[in-house]
Amino acid sequence: MKKRVFDVVIVGGGISGCALTYTLARYTNIKSIALLEKYDNLAAVNSNARSNSQTLHCGDIETNYSLAKAGQVKRQANMLVHYAKQVEKNDFLFKFPKMILAVGDKECETLAKRHEEFAETFPYMELWDAAKIAEVEPHVALVSGQPRPEKILASGCTDEYSAVNYGLIAKSFIASARKHSADIAIHLSTQAQKIQKFDDHYEITTPQGTFMSRYVVVSAGAHSLLLANQLGHGLDMSILPMAGSFYYTPKLLNGKVYTIQNDKLPFAALHGDPDLIEPNKTRFGPTALMLPKLERYTGGTYWEFWKSLKLDFKVTKVFWDLMKDSDIRNYIFRNFAFEIPGIRKRLFLKDARKILPGLQLDDLQFAEGVGGLRPQVIDKTSMQLKLGEASITPVGENLIFNMTPSPGATTCLYNAYRDTRRICQGLGLELKREQLVNELLEGHDLFTD
Repeated sequence: MKKRVFDVVIVGGGISGCALTYTLARYTNIKSIALLEKYDNLAAVNSNARSNSQTLHCGDIETNYSLAKAGQVKRQANMLVHYAKQVEKNDFLFKFPKMILAVGDKECETLAKRHEEFAETFPYMELWDAAKIAEVEPHVALVSGQPRPEKILASGCTDEYSAVNYGLIAKSFIASARKHSADIAIHLSTQAQKIQKFDDHYEITTPQGTFMSRYVVVSAGAHSLLLANQLGHGLDMSILPMAGSFYYTPKLLNGKVYTIQNDKLPFAALHGDPDLIEPNKTRFGPTALMLPKLERYTGGTYWEFWKSLKLDFKVTKVFWDLMKDSDIRNYIFRNFAFEIPGIRKRLFLKDARKILPGLQLDDLQFAEGVGGLRPQVIDKTSMQLKLGEASITPVGENLIFNMTPSPGATTCLYNAYRDTRRICQGLGLELKREQLVNELLEGHDLFTD
C-alpha cells in the first residue's frame, strides 16, 4: 500500500466512528479521512441492531438520570432527530409509544414526584392512570381482560421518536459524508494493531499495511483502552465488560415500557421494546453479566480482556465493594442464573411479569445471539466503577480514545461535535460552527467557548 498521510484516521467503524466521519466531512474543511474497521461491515458489533436496545435515550423514561443529566442528554439525542430530518431517506429512526411504568404504591408515589419535577424539561410526557395505560398497552394493564391487582401509574407519550437502528444510521452517516469534498477512505477488514508516535504524525499498523495520520481517533469500544495503553495513556483505567442478553415474546407491546431503576444498581432496569428487525416479537432485557472477553458473540478477545482488566489490588477492591452490597450481589447472581439453560426462563418470567402480568412461560424465548457487551470503566485512582462514557485525551497529543457504553450511541453526534472541535484546534482546521449549531442544535450551542 502506498503510504500517504491522512488528516485524520478513525479506528472503529461503529456509530461513533461513522458520526465523527460525518461531522468532519460536513462541518470542517478537512481534506482526507480514513476509517478503519476490523470486520467486513460497518456497525458490526455493538452498533448492530441485534446488539443493543435500539433506544433513543432522551432522559424522559430513564429514571437513573438526574434532571440535569436528562436535560443534557435530551439536547444531545435530538441532534439525531435533526439529522434524520435532513436526509433523503430516514430508515433508521422511528416513533413508538413509550412510558415509565410504576408498579405498587411506593413506585407510583416516586413516579408522580418525578413526573412533576421533569415536566418542564419534558412537556410532552403525560401522567397515565391504569385506564390510560390500558388504552396504550393493554397487556401491561390487564390480565385476561381484567385490571391487574397492583396499583400502576405511568409517565408516557405516544408521538415522539423512541427507537433507532444504529447500524443503519451509521451507514447513513458515511453516505452523507461522501457527498462533501473530503477524500474519505473506508477500509474494512482492517484491524488496527499498533499506534506509534513520530515527530509530525502517527502510524497505525494493520495487517493490510501502515496508515499515517496527523490525528488519530480511536472509537473501538473496549479495545480503545488497549491501544491507548500502548502509548502509555489510560494506565489508571481498567475495563469491566458487562454483557446484556434478551428474551423474546410474541408481539405483546406496542411501544417501549421501561421500569423504575433501583438507585443502588449501576445497570439498566428491565424494559420491553418492539424489535426493529423482528417486528412480530417483543424483546425484554437486558440482563447484566460480566464476561471475560471484549466482544459478546465473536471469537477470541479473552486475552484482550485480561490485558484491559489489569487485575490488581485496586481492581479487586472495586469488585469487593460491589459484591459486599447485598442488592448488587443478589442482582449479579440472579443475572448469572438468567444465562443458565433449564432455569433461566422460569426465573426471568417473574421479572418480566412486572411489565406483562399475564405472561406465561411458553411465551418466553431466550434470544440467541442477541445482545452486546459494554465496556464499563474502572477508575483505579478513585477505585470506583465509572458509569457512562469515558474518553482519554492526552494533553499535547493529537489523539482521542473513546469508550462509549450507553448512551454513547444516542449521543454520538454530540460526541462527534466535541471531538471535531478538538481536531480542528489540533490541526488548525475551520469549523463551520454556526452551520452545525443551526442544523443540529436548533441554533443553541452546547458549548459556550
